[in-house]
Amino acid sequence: MLGDDDVREILRLIDSSPLDELRIETEGFSLHVLRAGVSASEAPPARAAAAAPPAAPTPAPPTRAGTVIEAPMLGTFYRAEAPGAAPFVELGARVEADTIVCLIEVMKMMNAVPARVAGTIVEVCAKNAALVEYGQPLFVVEPSP
Repeated sequence: MLGDDDVREILRLIDSSPLDELRIETEGFSLHVLRAGVSASEAPPARAAAAAPPAAPTPAPPTRAGTVIEAPMLGTFYRAEAPGAAPFVELGARVEADTIVCLIEVMKMMNAVPARVAGTIVEVCAKNAALVEYGQPLFVVEPSP
């Protein structure tokens, strides 16, 4: 039977691959992963399953021009390392490519998200402690010249 570490490794591999969908079924274990952006009509129908929860509202696109920092994975978005702590970055903050701008929690693991671009934060697109989808805009950065 697969454990938590196995599932984390599978999700990491999927995140870095071009796959849009993966289904693994073994005795006593079933995993179906569908990358955000793939419509349900493109995916094969699932076996009889419980009623699906209502779809989350589509996040608004960034309102400013610039380089978008996107969620590298599905998970819970946190602007700070702990409740009550100062956010990693605020509007107007100067960031470098390796500056940590937020955390995304997946299966009780905190994943640091670097800016990957040097510039100034001009928009925060996601709400703290909200679920974010793969590729969802988190921040907009005005790149440095």
